[in-house]
Amino acid sequence: MSTQKPIADNLFTWPSDSPKLIGSKDTETGRYFFPAKNSNQHEKVELSNKGKLWTWTVQRFLPKTPYIEQVAPEDFKPYAVGYIELPGEIMVESRLVGIDPKELEIGMEMELTIEPFVKNEEGEELLIFAFKPSVNS
Repeated sequence: MSTQKPIADNLFTWPSDSPKLIGSKDTETGRYFFPAKNSNQHEKVELSNKGKLWTWTVQRFLPKTPYIEQVAPEDFKPYAVGYIELPGEIMVESRLVGIDPKELEIGMEMELTIEPFVKNEEGEELLIFAFKPSVNS
């Protein structure tokens, strides 16, 4: 039985039935950051798990290493990526899933989801965050 874990610590709450991205808020300016900054001036906060698609594109080429070392060039498949505006907080870059890129529209309601990415050498399934069209849109 394989175990699952986030691809990096402190990116999102896990395990969770309603995962949220973990960001930080500057205690002096009120400005949000993602990923979270770790300092005395920043407090960790859970960011909204819903937002609007601000813009998007399709990644049609294999990113440079070390980003995706476990994927062989012949196994690469293009994927949509975009910026999600989380209301009153911040804009985050994310993979976009659960929709054909031809159907994406700027301004559409999106929600956070957690997706399997790759397995590490220990056989653990590494998870990433992504956004998908909101079921309530």
